[in-house]
Amino acid sequence: MTTTPRPGPQRPSFQRLFLTGLLTLLPIWLTWVVIKFVFVLLSGISQPLIGPLLQGLAATSPQTLGWIAEPWVQTALALLATLAVILLSGVMARIVIGQRMLRWFESLIRRIPLASTIYGSARQLLDILQTKPDGTQRVVLIDFPHTEMKTLGFVTKVMHEHGTGRELAAVYVPTTPNPTSGYLEIVPVEKITPTDWTVDQAMSFIISGGAVSPDTIPFTPPPRPPAS
Repeated sequence: MTTTPRPGPQRPSFQRLFLTGLLTLLPIWLTWVVIKFVFVLLSGISQPLIGPLLQGLAATSPQTLGWIAEPWVQTALALLATLAVILLSGVMARIVIGQRMLRWFESLIRRIPLASTIYGSARQLLDILQTKPDGTQRVVLIDFPHTEMKTLGFVTKVMHEHGTGRELAAVYVPTTPNPTSGYLEIVPVEKITPTDWTVDQAMSFIISGGAVSPDTIPFTPPPRPPAS
């Protein structure tokens, strides 16, 4: 009596191993790129002040304090100093003296033509995203690039079409995974699909490339009420 050998476990192909390894390393690499970018950006803000100060201290006693002039020490202290300034700014913005200083700074910025436009626009966008809209949901879906596909956006303002009075929404559409860049769409309100998402949920959805999202999402705009 002969027995047929059982087939052994199939060895994964080269292509499957490559894709598995790529999908494993890609989130780690993206996380490292973002952290490195923020780290270098924040430390670079305070580097011109921290660097000469540490070098001066190291020169007073090279044998005992020479290590503080090392580049990694300067970078780490510059990052901590920048984070401290950011936290201090948050504290100052919540007290009366800090609010007065902020208003004085804003009045100074308004006197500079180009800076006033950039600062004013960015300030208005952040204020809009932090407040709840009236009458229109903040986080919406709009058709892009055609009616069978949607993209996520934030309603920043509702306007009216000249002549007809039709409601039009200015929708800011951020890009993935960097929501600070994007583009602006003017969309008829009846073409908008509202959602019950918060701004934080929408940001998580955008930054994660859609991986972090609620289980359900609306796709079809709600029916318009019949015209009277």
